[in-house]
Amino acid sequence: MTDKAIMVIGASSEIAKAFITEQANRNPDLKVISISKKPSGHDQNIAAHFQCDYSPSQISQVGKSIKELNLTIVGVTIFNGVLHREDGKLPEKKLEEIDLDYSMMLFNINTMLPMLWLQALLPALKGKHSCVVTALSARVGSISDNQLGGWYSYRSSKAALNMMFKSAAVELARRAKNIKLVLFHPGTTDTPLSKPFQANVPSHKLFSPTFVAAQLTDIIASQKVDGTVSYVDWQNKLIDW
Repeated sequence: MTDKAIMVIGASSEIAKAFITEQANRNPDLKVISISKKPSGHDQNIAAHFQCDYSPSQISQVGKSIKELNLTIVGVTIFNGVLHREDGKLPEKKLEEIDLDYSMMLFNINTMLPMLWLQALLPALKGKHSCVVTALSARVGSISDNQLGGWYSYRSSKAALNMMFKSAAVELARRAKNIKLVLFHPGTTDTPLSKPFQANVPSHKLFSPTFVAAQLTDIIASQKVDGTVSYVDWQNKLIDW
């Protein structure tokens, strides 16, 4: 019998670090495979760590290396995401602020990276054991919920991710019936991603990474493989598409 493991992609993010700690506390026998651009800052149940620049070639290579580990992967959580650029570029408030480079950066990271990981990992995930694959989405990616406008590129990159996962769920219901896909909205979390936008967030709605990690762990544990994708918030409440 092979050891069971989970994968944490984007393992250097604040929520990911809290998530790894949560797994060690709850499931000490569960191995962790961590992936990030930086060296691993964890030693809790880490079975393997891969540094990756998230280029398609390196993602593909990591996927092959994961399969060779001969571990039973029961969960994959993808924490990669971006909202604002390091040069200070923030989400658009009006049409005149739309910028192609900024928009393409968001689509590359928020939409395509999770799909490239799903593509590369599929051979290692298919099997008899249930496997829950989770990616961070956002409520602002809901088309029906959009009443405020603005944030054109970020909203659209998350809406596109939602559609990608929806299509993948249809395919995997035929090809890999053991895989369950989940799109998770963590709420406004106290991380560098939300830092420029925290001033107007009530304190009780600004969540700690530890809280979000615990909520996400509960949600993952409650999932059943049913051939669909779940789009939920931190309370495990369904979000309208």
